Amino acid sequence: MPMREKTIEQYLVRKTREKGGQALKFVSPGTAGVPDRLILFPIARVAFVELKAPGEKMRPLQVRRKAQLERLGFRVYCIDGIEQIEEVLNEIRTA
Repeated sequence: MPMREKTIEQYLVRKTREKGGQALKFVSPGTAGVPDRLILFPIARVAFVELKAPGEKMRPLQVRRKAQLERLGFRVYCIDGIEQIEEVLNEIRTA
């Protein structure tokens, strides 16, 4: 059975907690296409994460939202596999 987005998301939340951070579910009523999670680590380390099932791509609106957030200076990641999580979290923590 292929891995589901929810499984990847649960793993991200758990690994973020293990590393001393929080992975908050991010919703913005009235603004479609925002990333799924807001990742927070000590000393104001912040990034957004969009989660996808393996091989899935972001929709055009999600790509535009990612670009908007990046123009504001935020990091935005798209994760579609558990194997990416460790590297992304380490990058956020040490940025």
